[in-house]
Amino acid sequence: HLLALLSKHDNICFDTETDNIDANLATLVGMSFSVTPHEAFYVAIPEDADAANEILQKFRDLFANPKINWIGQNLKYDLLMLKWNNIEVAGTIQDTMLAHYVIEPEGRRSMDLLSEQYLRYKPISITELIGKKGKTQSTMRQVPVEEVKDYAAEDADITLQLHNAFMPMVLSNKVDSVLNEVENPLVKVLTNMEFEGIRIDEDFLNDYSKELERDARNAEETVYRLAGVRFNLASPKQLGEVLFEKLKLDPKAKKTKTGQYQTGEDVLLKLAAKGYEIVDGILVFRELTKLKSTYVDALPQLINPKTGRVHTSYAQAVAVTGRLSSNNPNLQNIPVRTDRGKEIRKAFVPRKDDHVLLSVDYSQIELRIVAAISGDANMCDAFKSGKDIHQATAAKVYGVSMDDVTKEMRYKAKSVNFGIIYGQGAFGLAENLGISRTEAKEIIDNYKREFPSIQQYMNNMITFAQENGYVETLMGRKRWLSDINSRNFTVRGFAERNAINSPIQGTAADMIKLAMIKIHNELATHNFQSRMILQVHDELLFDVYKPELDKIKEIVVRNMESAFQLPNGVPVVAEAGVGNNWLEAH
Repeated sequence: HLLALLSKHDNICFDTETDNIDANLATLVGMSFSVTPHEAFYVAIPEDADAANEILQKFRDLFANPKINWIGQNLKYDLLMLKWNNIEVAGTIQDTMLAHYVIEPEGRRSMDLLSEQYLRYKPISITELIGKKGKTQSTMRQVPVEEVKDYAAEDADITLQLHNAFMPMVLSNKVDSVLNEVENPLVKVLTNMEFEGIRIDEDFLNDYSKELERDARNAEETVYRLAGVRFNLASPKQLGEVLFEKLKLDPKAKKTKTGQYQTGEDVLLKLAAKGYEIVDGILVFRELTKLKSTYVDALPQLINPKTGRVHTSYAQAVAVTGRLSSNNPNLQNIPVRTDRGKEIRKAFVPRKDDHVLLSVDYSQIELRIVAAISGDANMCDAFKSGKDIHQATAAKVYGVSMDDVTKEMRYKAKSVNFGIIYGQGAFGLAENLGISRTEAKEIIDNYKREFPSIQQYMNNMITFAQENGYVETLMGRKRWLSDINSRNFTVRGFAERNAINSPIQGTAADMIKLAMIKIHNELATHNFQSRMILQVHDELLFDVYKPELDKIKEIVVRNMESAFQLPNGVPVVAEAGVGNNWLEAH
């Protein structure tokens, strides 16, 4: 009866009930459906695998219907649950969480909160359903089916009502293209990537953990020797007392509100720049212990027992700029600036011996977007002629030929190129480069003179935000800036920096998302064994079957470079690398 009813509808709201918040570890407890507001249906799934499969088989054709538009809240989770049960969803996706995200990029967006805010209705919470404090979602099977039915059916109904409330808002805010062309189609792409996971070399990590432990102890002993006293190096309070009372490294040392000395990384880096050997030892100790605990020892704990691989979870609706974020583990935070941090990438390896890793990333994409949006002739020409952009910038800023640009000039120009789009002034540049404020101001003044349209772009964005209350990416993703006209200088300054940077970072985010969708669709049509497995900032990583390597590389590079055409003829360049681990490929 239910299947006959559902099959008559083009729009079906769908939700799964499970016993774990991690879809890669959860089992299915039930499914709920709604096609009419204030009405919903619940299908309980038995614990017995054969009985569960028998029920799920009845729904297989419904999920395989390409004409159905599936509505849900955080649908990626539900698609993953079905995928673990060998069911693929063929139709299109409309996610209420993503609809709210493009309407209002800031803030939280759980279904309960959205229901109270937009429907003025407080739904049954999971804690109310499973009872006393301390119980978790894993107790869902112990809750009477009648109670689960009410809870689950209500979820589907509320989600359908939220969808009906959000769609007119999506249109009136003119964010329908970014929702329907970028965010919703990406759900299936991320579902596949999360399901796939990536293999981890546990032996490498175990060996590296011992190496880090040994080197951290050596660094610690060096600190104690130079301090002339043993203390708890992991205690900021004791460290502050040793550095600023015993050794008197800085008579003007600042204290926190609680009265202890500030010993954050920024404080230590300034002291290290003055040549204090003990501070180098402290920084090394901190880096090694953090790498060991946060990544090297933690990654093996996250290996999924069902697959033997690590499955990161991608959050689509968190970063206000549109960028994806990852957690459990957070692969976007794996350090790349230090040699020790980079080593961790060696632990990420292909699934089999006949596979390799392919890494493809955008070359200087944010600077290309700056050039394209601003239309600055000098910067656009540098990219069009394939010049080293930092060298070309240095030549302009210092008034010398490309051949006469020194390593130091290029380094300073690079800092300005990246700093200026984040609203960095002379003070920030001076701090960054360890130069005088006078020299920093001169560099910035020369930069603005040689690239006048970039300064014009920055001014235009601030003015646009002041008049409209938002800025947007080339795809139409909006960032609302409520503080842009604030009388508070600091608060307004922060909003102005966001007005300049959000269209740039957001356009880069839209571009790689579009590329991922195109790559996913093209790979699917060829039925390749190779898989897209990770996205980190401007980089995509693939686990590639060796005989398919040339084809996959061509497909990925072509789709990344053509995903979105930048204005003013600025070319988009994607660079590929191959290796037996992530570090080698990158």
